[in-house]
Order: sequence, then C-alpha cells, then structure tokens
Amino acid sequence: MKKLLYISVNSKPENLSASKTVARKFINKFLEKNKDFQLEEIDLYKEHIPRLEYQYFEKRNCIINESDAKELSDKEQREIKKIRELCDQFISANAYVISAPMWSLSFPAPLKEYIDCIMQDQKTIKFEGKKIEPLLNDKPRTMVYIQSSGGNVPWMLRPIMNKGLNYIEDIMKFMGIKKFEELLVDATGFTEEEKQEAINKASSKIDDVIDSMKF
Repeated sequence: MKKLLYISVNSKPENLSASKTVARKFINKFLEKNKDFQLEEIDLYKEHIPRLEYQYFEKRNCIINESDAKELSDKEQREIKKIRELCDQFISANAYVISAPMWSLSFPAPLKEYIDCIMQDQKTIKFEGKKIEPLLNDKPRTMVYIQSSGGNVPWMLRPIMNKGLNYIEDIMKFMGIKKFEELLVDATGFTEEEKQEAINKASSKIDDVIDSMKF
C-alpha cells in the first residue's frame, strides 16, 4: 500500500490545536478518498528526535557506517539507529502532512531537528562534486503543510513574515518533493469563535488540496 506520513509539531492536544484539528479533518477525508493509502503518524513532541552530534557523521550529511558506529557508546548507537529510522520512514512515504503553528515567524524547534535528521547524503540528497542532487524525485510525492497563525498574514507580506512555510517548501523541493500544497489556518485570534471560524474556513479548502495532490 501507499503511505501517508503525518508529522505533527505542537505541544497542545489535538482538541486545543487549530492546526492539528484541520490536519485530522484533512487526513480523514484523504483516507476516505484514497483507500490504497495507509496512515503513519509521528508526533515530534512525543517522539524522541536526536540532536545531531559531530561523532554521528563520517562526512557532511552522511551518518557514520554501522561498523564504525559500534565503537561509540550504547547511547550514541541508539541515537544513530533512531536517525536512520526517521530518515527511512520519511523516504518510504508517498504523501506527507505537516501540521504546525507559526511561532516567531517560523515553526517550533523540533521540526527543524527532525529535518536535520532526514537530510542525509545518499538517502534524501546526493553530493555530486560541488553540486547537491535531490533523491526524492524518484516517484511522485506531495507535501501538505498545514499552518495555524493568530493573525491574518496579507499575501504581500508572506515572503517576509511566513518564513517557516517558505522554508518547508524550499527544503522539500531541495530533496525532490516537487508538489507542495499549503493549507493555512489564519486568524485564529483570541476567542473560541475566531478560532472556529478559522478552522472552518481552512477546512472548506480540504477537498481542493486533496484533488491537487500527486502521488
């Protein structure tokens, strides 16, 4: 079966998170329309995401080989094993959903640590001399980025203020995921009514986003 990988990065429980709420609606509708997909989920606030240490690498973006890894401590070997598992899980998917709030014009830190783990030479990218080639263009893939924000960011200011969304789109295309869709839960405001209105507005776009996906 094909795989939809859902990556959530928000410390709030789903019923309190606008981005997670819309993401769940999206996933349910996606699976309803695409019976040949199975869902895999990873919560970056619950899952252990290793911080990359120099001794984990034999060269830039290349995790140390298994033979040399045996010379490291048990803890370090477990960390390397986890990094490999995260990368392999990401590679195995056909479609992706990331749900995250906008924090400080970007996203919560665990998402960057996760991306650092999956950005690996000969796995998701390849160094060819001085050039870096993508490796995730081997099959059609789509990334859907679901982001919540308290205010409504005007489209003219998005290149300046929406740095997290811009980064995710750029890094996914850098790895070869050419199809990128955004689903913005803007203007969640300060009241439950404002939040629900933002959720409903974003939810109304779910079908269009699903129909535009390629996998």
